[in-house]
Amino acid sequence: MVDIIMLGTGGNVPSPNRFCSSAFLNYKGRKILIDCGEGTQISMKKVACGFKGIDLILITHLHGDHINGLIGLLATLGNSEKRTPLTIVGPVGIKRAIRAMLVLLEGIPYHLNIIENPSGTFSINDGEFREIEISTIKLDHSTECLGYSLYFKRSRKFSPQNAQKNDVPRYLWKNLQAGRTFYIDDISYTPDMVLGEERKGIKLSYITDTRPIAEITDFIKESDLFICEGMYGDDMDIGKAVKNKHMTFRESASLAKKGKVKHLLLTHFSPSVDNPSDFLENAKSVFKNTSIGYDGIKFSIAYPSED
Repeated sequence: MVDIIMLGTGGNVPSPNRFCSSAFLNYKGRKILIDCGEGTQISMKKVACGFKGIDLILITHLHGDHINGLIGLLATLGNSEKRTPLTIVGPVGIKRAIRAMLVLLEGIPYHLNIIENPSGTFSINDGEFREIEISTIKLDHSTECLGYSLYFKRSRKFSPQNAQKNDVPRYLWKNLQAGRTFYIDDISYTPDMVLGEERKGIKLSYITDTRPIAEITDFIKESDLFICEGMYGDDMDIGKAVKNKHMTFRESASLAKKGKVKHLLLTHFSPSVDNPSDFLENAKSVFKNTSIGYDGIKFSIAYPSED
């Protein structure tokens, strides 16, 4: 199960109804932020998701509406008695940006691990984070910008048939299922000997501040939840979208349809879009399972049921 809360759904500047971009994820008690725009801490207090447990922050790019809340959050994490390491992932320039922030902080009581401009797929070597495959894609914005896809792997089901077929002693079954390996009486016992087929996990994709480049389609393919910018709801604003390297609702929905995702959640609305729901049909006419994001909206995604 993965729990998601949108902390900020506004673009450019915060407003009374929308803070700037940020999403909160909870996986087995481990907490992840994607972006940290202005107002993130206030929104976190409103939804009571807690500060201390945040161990991973993914930053899409260095525009203020995606990172201006980070310096205050780093201070608050220390004041909340966080002592475990914090990993921050971001595009080119993230190390320089964090160094600048640290000048204004007297010292933080936890270790910072900064991963700059990663490519391909990787995992964080830390407890439950090892179960999450993180992929990035370079987007088409006015500055270096990354999209993220997170795949929450699912452990293979225990197979007593395989255990018996491989003559595995019963007292080893539980430990082998947990991933341990044993070497007893010149025989090697590995987890594969007691596990069944691979099981499908959960895929979450997050794309914001970009034009709809072709590479996004494969990147988001078959996502359980596709969180995507909807800077402009009105189709007549396509000129603004092209000029400012953003997307309209219809363009985001087209990506969702091509990528065969299960659910599209629109976010990152222009300050000029007072009521995004007024334009929802522009997206739903292309991709029916589309929702409008708002600060505090929550989703829980369970692993797919087995046949």
